[in-house]
Amino acid sequence: MRPGCPVGYDELVLLTMSYVGFDGADHTGEMVVHRDVADDVVSVFRTLHDQRFPIRRMSLVDDFGPGPTAAEGADDDASMAADNTSAFNCRSVAGSSRPSEHSLGTAIDLNPLENPYVMRDGTVDPPGGRDFLDRISGVPGVIGPDSPVTAAFESIGWAWGGNWSGGKDYQHFSRSGR
Repeated sequence: MRPGCPVGYDELVLLTMSYVGFDGADHTGEMVVHRDVADDVVSVFRTLHDQRFPIRRMSLVDDFGPGPTAAEGADDDASMAADNTSAFNCRSVAGSSRPSEHSLGTAIDLNPLENPYVMRDGTVDPPGGRDFLDRISGVPGVIGPDSPVTAAFESIGWAWGGNWSGGKDYQHFSRSGR
């Protein structure tokens, strides 16, 4: 949470959910989302768990950053580099001053290394995601157009950043489609 965030604590909820790790074992993770989408998000992650879709890590974005407090943490780059699946982060859209859907708690980034953001100029974020530019189905954790992940999010009316024209944000799902 940062000054000027478009939502307050009273609009957010902390979810504790089970997920299947890349080791095939069950794990427990945390995610903060807007209270209006909480039930739908739990439903999606229950589906992914039941289908045994692997997730590398699910920690609060506040756990990433140089400082000991949430205000000094919440480093999106560090979270992505750690292949962390997360939702709420009070930040702007990359390269703009417009609040990100993550600032509203209505967007989720899933397995960012396996599903990088590829900008129009070819820049890959996180840089470690270059190894996953080919959307090969069957590679653990990779999301494609026919993935159970895209189907699960589509079932709640959310859109996938892999369908964007121009840059592709393969990790990103949001209620607004942005």
